[in-house]
Amino acid sequence: MAREGRRFRPRVLHRRRGGQRPTVSARLKRDWPLLLMAAPMMLLVWGFWWIPALGNVIAFQDYKPYTGGIFGSTIVGFTHFQLLFADPAFTRALVNTLSITAFQVVFYFPVPIALALLMHSLVSERLRSMLQSVVYLPYFFSWVLVIAIFQQMLGGAGLLSQTLRANGFEGVDWMTNPDTFILLVTSQAIWKEAGFGAIIFLAALAAIDPNLYEAAAVDGAGRWRRLWHITLPGIRPVIVLLLILRLGDALNVGFEQFFLQRSAVGSQASEVFDTFVYYSGVRTGDFDYGAAAGLFKGVVGLVLILAANKAAHLLGERGVYSKS
Repeated sequence: MAREGRRFRPRVLHRRRGGQRPTVSARLKRDWPLLLMAAPMMLLVWGFWWIPALGNVIAFQDYKPYTGGIFGSTIVGFTHFQLLFADPAFTRALVNTLSITAFQVVFYFPVPIALALLMHSLVSERLRSMLQSVVYLPYFFSWVLVIAIFQQMLGGAGLLSQTLRANGFEGVDWMTNPDTFILLVTSQAIWKEAGFGAIIFLAALAAIDPNLYEAAAVDGAGRWRRLWHITLPGIRPVIVLLLILRLGDALNVGFEQFFLQRSAVGSQASEVFDTFVYYSGVRTGDFDYGAAAGLFKGVVGLVLILAANKAAHLLGERGVYSKS
């Protein structure tokens, strides 16, 4: 009996005898398969994110890539940041980026949620699979192909203009109209990425207990009341998390999409933060100036994430991280 009692005695994996934590060698011996699987990703993060981030020091230097390098260039302090804030092109890019981000948060962010709710409500598995395939496919298109498709549909010689002219109306060219550019880029983002973005919300919907819907239906709750009191509260933590990440990524509305359409609508409407860094820093060879702009972008993104995460805590959500 004593042997049987020892056999079924629960083991404490994270403690050794006497309440001591396992040694480093013991933990390495136990967890080496997990560390081995994580090693390629850690090398990728270190090689392409953490180590290159040390190069941000050139934002505070008069950087000479061919003569001085990082260790031989003169320190100029915050001079580049002063020039940055006094640059009208920087102000225009910042205003355009924040305007497009705010517009897309209001009109683009709810679309994947609505799409996930629609696909989740379909009874037919066959119809659901077909709809998922159709809405997921544009995500794998390049921006070059997406813009070419929109050009064929909404351009001056596109399908819409030809149809209007054939019926006696004046044609439209939305691809070169700076006044409607914000609507154009938002519709392109919705068509390309909303379907793939719905995957996360579909996973959150699948985690909701079906018994809650059955109990609510027995109590007489209709479809809209079940949606409001069960479905939306069930996916609210995911919505808050993605909204925080979206706000933290506010200055990163995309480079390729705007770069490809910059010549068609002009820089006044299409200049965003990423294109400003390219044209003002990389293309002109002013790497220190571009690094200052990029560092400003990272600091603003960090502040927005911290502020949004604090707001999530005040609303009772966990957010990106929690102190507890």
